Amino acid sequence: MKKRNIYSLLLIVLVIAFWLFENFYVTETFEEKNHVKKLNPKMELLFPSSTTNVIVEHTYYSLSYSEQYEQAEWVAYEMNKTYLTYDNRKRPHFIEDSMVSTRSADSKNYRGSGFDRGHLCPAGDMRFSESAYNQTFYTSNISPQEKEFNAGVWNRLEQKVRYWTKTYNTVYVITGGILQSGLKAIGSEDVAVPRYFYKVIAKGDVENLEVLAFLLPHEDSSFPLKNFLVPVDSLERLTGIDFFEKLPDNREDRFEKDVILKGWKF
Repeated sequence: MKKRNIYSLLLIVLVIAFWLFENFYVTETFEEKNHVKKLNPKMELLFPSSTTNVIVEHTYYSLSYSEQYEQAEWVAYEMNKTYLTYDNRKRPHFIEDSMVSTRSADSKNYRGSGFDRGHLCPAGDMRFSESAYNQTFYTSNISPQEKEFNAGVWNRLEQKVRYWTKTYNTVYVITGGILQSGLKAIGSEDVAVPRYFYKVIAKGDVENLEVLAFLLPHEDSSFPLKNFLVPVDSLERLTGIDFFEKLPDNREDRFEKDVILKGWKF
């Protein structure tokens, strides 16, 4: 009887300990000790709406997290010509994002899945700072991607964004997967695998913004990037996101209804 009571007590202690760990454990963080937001205030005007109302602002990028799909519905960041360095950085381990109240998906969900941990804000865009680079390894900034897609057409588009950054000095990027019901999921937390990924790139003054939007099927392709251009309006219908909600409607209408290549060098 005494042993049974001891085992019961140990079981209760273990249950309580597990509950405390799940609810109060704070994961490692890549944030700077004195967390100062580095984004250009103009970027705030270009933030999309959030369908989840879970906005997380890291030092160098912001995101809207979807607990339902265990990834960001969008990641938004500024790219400046001065950020484009070739500094060698040691790749850290992917860690959960402690600034997501529900905690972002565990990186273990990707093990054995056959999918890459695909960056939304690329690590290669943030080499100018160790902290900036490391922050791209939060799991809130990754999405399951086919290896050939990640290293192929998706990488080509990331390289093109860097080219535009060098050419135009500053661009603003909003990117993510198309999150919708019926998607395949991986891992114990059911991380959704998008069928499409998108990227919206903006440049110029807020009063006279120039915008391109890309929608890419989740598969590698050798087609020119121009083949994947779509109106911003079409992305808004697919995602339910208003990509430039803080801008007056007359400014949005000017560049959202059509694909306007004028002003962009390919």
